[in-house]
Amino acid sequence: MKLDESLAAPVHSLADDDAPMHELTIEGLGPCEVEEGTRLVRAIEDCGAAVGHRCGGQSQCTTCRVEFAAGEPPVMTEAEYDKLTDIGRLGEMRLACQIVVDRDMTLTPLMTVEDQGWDDAGPEPALMVEPDAEWFSIETLEQR
Repeated sequence: MKLDESLAAPVHSLADDDAPMHELTIEGLGPCEVEEGTRLVRAIEDCGAAVGHRCGGQSQCTTCRVEFAAGEPPVMTEAEYDKLTDIGRLGEMRLACQIVVDRDMTLTPLMTVEDQGWDDAGPEPALMVEPDAEWFSIETLEQR
């Protein structure tokens, strides 16, 4: 399958001093500034919410699930699409481990350390989206 480059989320180095900043608003915590290109699961933690990532951000466990109120990206990875389809939740939530911040976003983490009673959120996710981070429009993924 070929990547639709017109829809691909931009990825910038986290060390890019010129990267634009975006406002990430987390329900119950309020807004914080996040550098464009930051992996959403890491941005949520950096902003103070202990969102789950029990599989280490590999799109396997779905504990990084979020619900968007605004700013939901129109693209997703095949891994996210396949996992949400497998569990029957496509269109109801997104996986923060498969999203890169490229716009202002308002969201609610649906599974946190506190509300699940975990000792920790899980293994630390990598800086970049894994596995095989290629983004496609949802319509493209539905037609494959």
